[in-house]
Amino acid sequence: MNIGVFFGGKSPEHDVSIITGQLIISELKKMQHNVVPVYLGKNGEWHVSEELGTLRFFQDPEKDKKLLEFSRVSLDMEKSRGKMVFRKKGFMGHVVEINLAFPAFHGSNGEDGTIQGLFELFGVPYVGCDVPSSAIAFDKILTKTYYKSMEIPTANFMFFGKNDWEKERVEIITGIKNTLRYPLFIKPPKLGSSIGISKAKDDKELEFAIEVALHYGEKVLVEEGVENLMDITCCVIGNDELEASLIQESVFQSELFDFKEKYLVDGGAQLGNATDSLVIPARLGEDTSKKVRELAKKIYAGIGASGIARVDFLYDKVAQKVYANEINPMPGTVYHHLWKASGLSLDELLKKLIDFAKERYAEKNKFKYTFDSDMLSFANSVKLKLKK
Repeated sequence: MNIGVFFGGKSPEHDVSIITGQLIISELKKMQHNVVPVYLGKNGEWHVSEELGTLRFFQDPEKDKKLLEFSRVSLDMEKSRGKMVFRKKGFMGHVVEINLAFPAFHGSNGEDGTIQGLFELFGVPYVGCDVPSSAIAFDKILTKTYYKSMEIPTANFMFFGKNDWEKERVEIITGIKNTLRYPLFIKPPKLGSSIGISKAKDDKELEFAIEVALHYGEKVLVEEGVENLMDITCCVIGNDELEASLIQESVFQSELFDFKEKYLVDGGAQLGNATDSLVIPARLGEDTSKKVRELAKKIYAGIGASGIARVDFLYDKVAQKVYANEINPMPGTVYHHLWKASGLSLDELLKKLIDFAKERYAEKNKFKYTFDSDMLSFANSVKLKLKK
């Protein structure tokens, strides 16, 4: 079985995806799997090469440019049935088959259900959430709407589109001020890693933050800040039988847990390296910890997630109230540091994720996806204005 690890992508989180992809490739090789690195460039070109399976390659721009010229592949649509077949360009190009896909994409065009839809069309088993659960989890507005429908506590919010903003800027600002309290957090709803997120304490900062968010998408989410904040997160794995990790508390120095603190300072808290910024398990009482872990599993199951996802929460330490925040359908570096602290090593985690993918694939194949009917035989071509 060839496991294709898909990473890169047309997304602002391209570089984060490379790191996640390289971690998975390295560990799967140690586990003696046949691993195929599949890199999607920022320009949308597909590349397959063994040399793409090392982080050093992506740290050398000149080598990057030269090799990518020779590693371009095209997807063989005819042969890709129950597998994905990539063909290297040129006469009698080399053929590479993928029997199981491990997507390590972050951001749009990969974590939002799009690549999962491609896997579904070709009938390829794949790791992680399926199309609808990925789409819901990836879109912060859909996630918040889901919370409200399930009566799950979440911070008060509003959202609007770019066209609305251009036509009714003053009315929108007034509506936000009449509905939500400062400070506010302004987010592009389809981005992760805190890219494009701003904190606003007054009208001027709010207007500027909205303009920034609209550079990354056509909609904006505005959330009311939680007082006495503790930022906590819990990972969940499984299909039907769910397992929740310990709860992680993130301690950040700035007013916003931004991209720099998540990935750059001291090796990055989100990568599990900046240990001074992480508290595992979180400083919560036993009852609160249990509540958060159960709520994480409820949220995970409610959107139909499978394989793995991370659920982020905001906790008001004074009011002792938990607010569901975001869902990440493919946590950066599969959040292996939190699972390690929870007693599950990286190789054990990856084995479970691959087994979950196979299990879900087998379950889906039990259902019937065709329906035989006589509709076309009885269709009236005259009324439909079709040629016989």
